[in-house]
Parts: sequence; C-alpha cells; structure tokens
Amino acid sequence: MKVVVFGASGMVGQGVVHACLRDERVTEVVLVVRAPLGLSDPEVRQIVHQDFTDFASLQGEFTGLDACFFCLGVSAAGLSEEEYVSVTHDVTLAAARVVAAAGPSVTFTYVSGEGTDSTEAGRSFWARVKGRTENELLAMDFHAYMFRPGYIRPMHGAVSRTAWYRWMYRASSWLYPVLHRLAPGHTTTTDALGRAMIAVVGLGGTGPTVLDSRDINRLGAPEGPGRPG
Repeated sequence: MKVVVFGASGMVGQGVVHACLRDERVTEVVLVVRAPLGLSDPEVRQIVHQDFTDFASLQGEFTGLDACFFCLGVSAAGLSEEEYVSVTHDVTLAAARVVAAAGPSVTFTYVSGEGTDSTEAGRSFWARVKGRTENELLAMDFHAYMFRPGYIRPMHGAVSRTAWYRWMYRASSWLYPVLHRLAPGHTTTTDALGRAMIAVVGLGGTGPTVLDSRDINRLGAPEGPGRPG
C-alpha cells in the first residue's frame, strides 16, 4: 500500500506515520513537508514543497497511490475566519484535488474534529469551516472518510507543535484512563487514529463516512479492525 501523509510534523501526523511504519500492509510512505523531518526509514520518502496552496507539480509523485492521510491543521485560536479558511479549507482542497487525479479508487482520510458542523450554519466559525471542508471532500471522486476525534492522547513520543496543547497534554496525561472509562466515545489515541486510517483503506468507500472516537477506537483496536456500526 502506498500512502501520502500531509501534516506529518504534527502530533496526529506523527502518530499516523508511526502506525504506517508498523503495518506490513504499508510499503511506501510519502511525506509532503515544508522542511525535512528527522526521520530515516527505507519506507519513507519526503517531498519538500513550499506552496501549500498548489500541489499540481506533485501529481507525478502520486502515481500508484492507495491513500492520502490528511492530518494537517491549526487551532482557530487567534485567527480570523478568513485566515482559518485559508489553512483549514483551501489547503485541504488543494491537496485533495491532486490526490483525486490519481484515480477514484484512492482513499482520502481527513482529520476534522468532534463538534464539526455539517450544516455549515452554526455559530462557531471553526465548526462551519470544518463542515464545509468535509462536505466538499465527500462530494469528490474518491473514497472519503472524515475522522472526528475528541480528546486525543499522544503516544510513542508524538508531540503537538502548539505550546498550549503540549502543556495541556502533559498536565492531563494521567487523567486519560479515567476520561476514557467515563467517556469512551469522546477519547482516543494517536495509535488508534493511525491504525483506523489504515483500516478504512480496505473498506473501499463502504460503511459510514463520518467517524467519531468510538468508531476510530473500534477500527483502530490493536487486535484488528472492525467495522463502524
């Protein structure tokens, strides 16, 4: 399986790459990055690309592609709606258009978030933008799956690039077992998220296309993937 990962330097992306390198079904991992990552593995190929509004020049790199794991994202804190749209919607769709050109059998997974507004009409602008992005991806000519995790526990050294998130994860890490026991439908890990993304590639576009933490944990269970109910 050949996969491309956008956002590999972030916490979620780190977890997804880790899952890919531990899964024998994945034979090639292409990372689209702005700067090289300190990662050396024979299965990994890094493409340094500066303009994240236009990926057309990378089309040839995606020949034989099976899946795109899109993990790139930013917090809405401190951003205007216009700025948030530019990063969250425009960059995602720019990548999706190039991936779609690889063929309709490609799977595109998008990390959205719990609370995303599919109606695009709610009061929270980040939720509307995420909802608009999801809706446009689901309308494209590939197998699209929207991942809406709640609280994500970083595993195997995965670290957020946002200082406030790093502090929060450090401060709350000891609470995760309690949170997961009390609210299993709202918590997951970077491990489960990565395994679930790999699992949906085998579904061929079937099953629910919007997955919450409970679905992610089921698909990403260490004992093997199941189907979301």
